[in-house]
Amino acid sequence: MSGIDKGGLIGFLPRLRGRRIVVVGDVFLDEYVIGRATRLSREAPIPVLEFERRFYLPGGAANPSSNVVALGGVAWQVGVVGDDEPGQQLLQKLREAGIDAAGVVSDPSRPTTTKTRIVAQGSLRFPQQLARIDHLDRRPVGEDVERALITHLETLVPQADAVLVSDYRTGVVSEAVVAAVLEVARRHNRLTTVDSQGNLHKFHAFDLVKCNHAEAQATTGRTLSTEEDFRRAGEALLKELGAQAIVITRGPEGMSLVGTGSLCQEYTHLPAANRSEVFDVTGAGDTVIAVLTLALAAGADLLAAAHLANYAAGLVVRKLGNATATPEELVWAIETKFDI
Repeated sequence: MSGIDKGGLIGFLPRLRGRRIVVVGDVFLDEYVIGRATRLSREAPIPVLEFERRFYLPGGAANPSSNVVALGGVAWQVGVVGDDEPGQQLLQKLREAGIDAAGVVSDPSRPTTTKTRIVAQGSLRFPQQLARIDHLDRRPVGEDVERALITHLETLVPQADAVLVSDYRTGVVSEAVVAAVLEVARRHNRLTTVDSQGNLHKFHAFDLVKCNHAEAQATTGRTLSTEEDFRRAGEALLKELGAQAIVITRGPEGMSLVGTGSLCQEYTHLPAANRSEVFDVTGAGDTVIAVLTLALAAGADLLAAAHLANYAAGLVVRKLGNATATPEELVWAIETKFDI
C-alpha cells in the first residue's frame, strides 16, 4: 500500500476501543438457509437443495453496530422491531453480539423485517446464494413510535462520540428522526455520519455522507466513469449536501473520498484492498460506514479512516453473510495480505 504508513494504521487500532456510537436505522433479522445441491429439479431448471443448516444474523442497521463492537467499540442500537418471534430472535442476536438494544422500539402494527437467503453448498469453494425472500413493511412508522425513537436519541446521543444513520428505507429514518439526530448532535458537538440507499438530499448537513456509485450518479445526474468524473461528483455532493466529507464506494474499483472543513481531504481514490478473494459482498457497505465512523470518532483523519474502512471491507467480502472484521484481522490484512 503506497502513500500511507502501515505502522501508523496498526498503531491507531487500539484507539477504536471504547468509542461509543449510536446507530439509528432499519434493523433486520437475516436468515440463512443452507442446503447441499444434489441434482437439478425435474419441475424447473433449478437445483434441488438438501437442507443442512439454518442460522440468523443481525442485519440492516444492526450490521454497522456489529462491526463497531467487533472492533472494540460500544454500539447503541436505535430502531424498530415487530412484536413477533423474529423480533425476539433479533433482540437476542443483538445481545449475543454485544450490542446495547435499549433504543429498539417494539411496534405491534408491523412485522420485524426478515430477509431469508437460500444458499447452495456444493462442490464450489464457497456457498452460492440462489434466492432471497424479504418479509417487510415499508410504511413510515407511526407517530408514537417516532416519538419513542426520538426520546432514545435525546438520551443516547449526548453520551456517544458519534451517531451513524443507516437508512434501508423501511420506515424508521423519517424526516423527524433525521432532524432529531442533527439537532441533538449539534447541541452536543457530536459527529454525524450516514449511509443512505437513495435520497441523499434527505441528509443535508451531516458531517459525512457515504453513497455508492449508482447513488452518486443518480443524485448528481452525471455519468461517472473517469477519475475526473468522480472528483467533480464528490465536490458537487459536498456543496449540495452541506457535508464535511463524501465517500463514494465503487465495488471492485475501491472508493473515492473528498472532504472540506474539519475533515479536509483533497480528492483521493483508493483501489479496493481485496479484488481476488470476493465471495459475498453482503454488508460490505455497512462495514465501510461503521469503520469510517469509528475511526473519525477516535480522531483519525479522513484518509486514514478510509484506508481502515477499505481494509475492513476487503476482509468481510471473504466471509458468508453479514460479517465483521476484528482488530487482529485488520493487522493481518495491513501487514501481510492486502497491498494496494
